Amino acid sequence: MKLFPYGHATHPQWPMAAALVLAQLRAQMALPAYAGAPTLGLLYVTDHYAGAAQEILDHLSSELREITDWAGSVGIGIASNNVEYFDEPALAVMLCEIPSHHYRVFSGVAPLGVGEGMGFEPHTALVHADASTPDVAELIEEMASRTATGYLFGGLASSRGQAVQFAIGGNGNIKGQGAAGGVFRGGLSGVAFGEEVELISRVTQGCQPIAPQRIVTACEGHVLTELDGEPALDVLLRDLRITLDEPQAAMTRLRATLVGLTEAGSDVVGRTGNFGADVTVRHIIGLDPARRGVAIAQQVSPGMRMAFCQRDAQAARADLMRICAEIREELEPEEMTQAVAAALAAPRELAAPNPQRRIAGAVYVSCAGRGGPHFGGPSAELQIVRHALGDVPLVGFFAGGEIARHHLYGYTGVLTVFRAPRTD
Repeated sequence: MKLFPYGHATHPQWPMAAALVLAQLRAQMALPAYAGAPTLGLLYVTDHYAGAAQEILDHLSSELREITDWAGSVGIGIASNNVEYFDEPALAVMLCEIPSHHYRVFSGVAPLGVGEGMGFEPHTALVHADASTPDVAELIEEMASRTATGYLFGGLASSRGQAVQFAIGGNGNIKGQGAAGGVFRGGLSGVAFGEEVELISRVTQGCQPIAPQRIVTACEGHVLTELDGEPALDVLLRDLRITLDEPQAAMTRLRATLVGLTEAGSDVVGRTGNFGADVTVRHIIGLDPARRGVAIAQQVSPGMRMAFCQRDAQAARADLMRICAEIREELEPEEMTQAVAAALAAPRELAAPNPQRRIAGAVYVSCAGRGGPHFGGPSAELQIVRHALGDVPLVGFFAGGEIARHHLYGYTGVLTVFRAPRTD
């Protein structure tokens, strides 16, 4: 598996942005380190281009006739290697060289099949979804159950206008979708991958626990009423060291506080002091002095584990660097030749990606509420990823909710890399 060609550009007129992206893709496809015969295209556009989604897909398909399958979505912002495009017209494309029998493009009108006789067993899937779809969280769980590993990665389309998704396969249409042009609204779509496609994925919550793990011992719907047998509001005030007698100071601290939740029997805080991948972070949406309760943005049940936490730039940077380091360590072989060792030791700021790093390409889905400003400046989030992984092909978008495993997250980042086979 060679490096995946990719390109990105911004321009007020989408044909000009597409021309710039196509020039980048064709230049890379002519280089020996890059894939010369890709079949799957991943396309992400900002919502400035959402109204022209069908025209963009048709144009790219006609210019890149070797690409038989497309998937993607729209975001308030999109991402590529070392750059973020927010509140400006832009698009990003990555072309994946994966044998066509190792993946399947799916959509709501051409769902992912399972069972014998399909000739393909999905192991993982890149999923794009519409937040306005009823019971979208349950649909994500059901989609995860259709894969052998139960692992999904992706996110909810984010847009100030049309929330479009791209899903097209074969010679113009996914089998079963009739004359649809590959641009969809509502439901789920994406690409399922077989076990032959090696992926490594990690979730960054971007926040740190500020209090011990607790057990929910009583609750009503969205309201925590008891934690470890004590009134939940009393526990919150004690953990944050605040008092309601000083309302202004208390509200300032409460606005910066969130709740990390996980199911009964699973730890919230791992041995490293960070949240694990099973933790979902939710906002505090109110206090209930009458019941001494704390209302949060998720229904809860007795036995769940939780911890109060805070999100800030320092915690977000540290956690993003942590997941990048975990991915990098998993990619590095236990034994390596001198050539591989030299490649891995080379500065990550090199202009060209090195195939010895074993990353063919990457997809990064982050929350629309994160982005560069949350990390200290424009494109700062993607600069952290590049510094950690190197100058590798990468595309993605800033979502209205992030998908990892069978969970729907908020305010997180999901980084997934396609692992190339070892050459040592």
